[in-house]
Amino acid sequence: MRSITISSSNGFVDFMKFKIAARHISYRTLFHAILILACLLPFVFIVTALVTLEGVNKCSSFDCLGRRLGPKLLGRGEDSGRLVSELYKTLNQVNSVEVPNDLKLPENFRQLVTEMKDNKYDAKEFAVILKGMMERSEKEIRESKFAELMNKHFAASSIPKGIHCLSLRLTDEYSSNAHARRQLPSPELLPVLSDNTYYHFILSTDNILAASVVVTSTVQSSSKPDKIVFHVITDKKTFAGMHSWFALNPSSPAVIEVKGVHQFDWLTRDNVPVLEAVENHHGVRNYYHGNHLAGANLSDTTPRSFASKLQARSPKYISLLNHIRIYLPELFPHLDKVVFLDDDIVIQRDLTPLWEVDLGGKVNGAVETCKGDDTWVMSKRFRTYFNFSHPLISKNLDPEECAWAYGMNIFDLRAWRMTNIRETYHTWLKEVSRNSVAIKELEFKFDIMETGYSTPALISFRGHVQPIDPSWHMLGLGYQNKTNVESVKKAAVIHYNGQSKPWLEIGFDHLRPFWSKFVNYSNDFVKNCHILE
Repeated sequence: MRSITISSSNGFVDFMKFKIAARHISYRTLFHAILILACLLPFVFIVTALVTLEGVNKCSSFDCLGRRLGPKLLGRGEDSGRLVSELYKTLNQVNSVEVPNDLKLPENFRQLVTEMKDNKYDAKEFAVILKGMMERSEKEIRESKFAELMNKHFAASSIPKGIHCLSLRLTDEYSSNAHARRQLPSPELLPVLSDNTYYHFILSTDNILAASVVVTSTVQSSSKPDKIVFHVITDKKTFAGMHSWFALNPSSPAVIEVKGVHQFDWLTRDNVPVLEAVENHHGVRNYYHGNHLAGANLSDTTPRSFASKLQARSPKYISLLNHIRIYLPELFPHLDKVVFLDDDIVIQRDLTPLWEVDLGGKVNGAVETCKGDDTWVMSKRFRTYFNFSHPLISKNLDPEECAWAYGMNIFDLRAWRMTNIRETYHTWLKEVSRNSVAIKELEFKFDIMETGYSTPALISFRGHVQPIDPSWHMLGLGYQNKTNVESVKKAAVIHYNGQSKPWLEIGFDHLRPFWSKFVNYSNDFVKNCHILE
């Protein structure tokens, strides 16, 4: 409020009050406003003039003017919208058109633009050429993916130079060094091999380096290493090298026995007729060792399905060492309970408490593979392994039944000896062998089994499996590089099942250290063979 005094000429003084709203506008604000208007007005003038020339003056309402001005101000005109609409229409028409086989397609985008200028293609011709280029790219990418999977399969099936060198050098050492040939275990420890007060581990492998990691990690992680007995089973060609390694590198105080399959009197042709047939039958061997791409119809196969089929056709699955576990009760007649380990695992926690797990009268304590956060690894049910379109399978099995994992299993051999698991295994293995030979040689599935190595075991142990806590056994470290590292650190046993084994170059770099820390790089044989350099 401001008070203003007004004096009259007659001497009377009147006071009048005026209410004036005080509104302060700074000079800086006014200057900025004028400056913005000065910039916008020429632009608005030009746009208005252009719109007027295009017929905006025919609009009879402000709304009409807004509709015409809006796209101009936003950089979108009627012409561009019409062009997009015509393009969609053309692409929909071409979607059902087959690209001619003799159509010469540009090699790249630059060549496409050049040919468009030179030949003045219409919209439909351009769309057909674009579709051909896209289909060609998709085909090349798909073929590259399958080729990558094949190369990875060959890499996973091969023996690295360093590991082959290690086996050769140790075999030579066995023939020239008496200490490498010393009895394992020493004579005074032989009674321990059948003593059920000890913790007996069984490992079947022809990979010396992998065997050393399994044994070393088990002993170092145990709270009772002096009570551990390892029974290492290998084939005849690897026996000398495997024996040399553990003779020269004892894992004291644990007891180590190395035995070749040729040293088991029970493993005769009469007792193992199916396996003998599997290893010698030309058709079966060609199924596992043959060309997996030639003649195959890859157009109906996804890369993920193809990778699973390749995994199932690994040559190791027709090796006697892979099937030896089904004969444990006969090979170790004096033992009551054992833990069977694969050679691609690492022990990170004491496993002796497994002997206290109540199996409820069952034979096989195993981790189920149908439950877990990892949907790629822990989503395996019977439908994953069996072809339920086959009447024999659909009649006898449930597709939703949960599968379980090999790799770390606690077996009650006393309960096992009272079952017909071995006979059932032989029966179904014959079916796998018969059907894998009867179908076309290069098809990518069995007639009965979708995958070949574990399916007979899944059937044989039905009703004899006791699920154990998943923390005992973590799978999938050889399948994918998205494995949660924190979960790996917490697991008692980590399993590199899959193609990307840690001793191969295709192994995942961030997961390999969990395995390689148990490799004795100071060993002369390892150094001279340049293992994992």
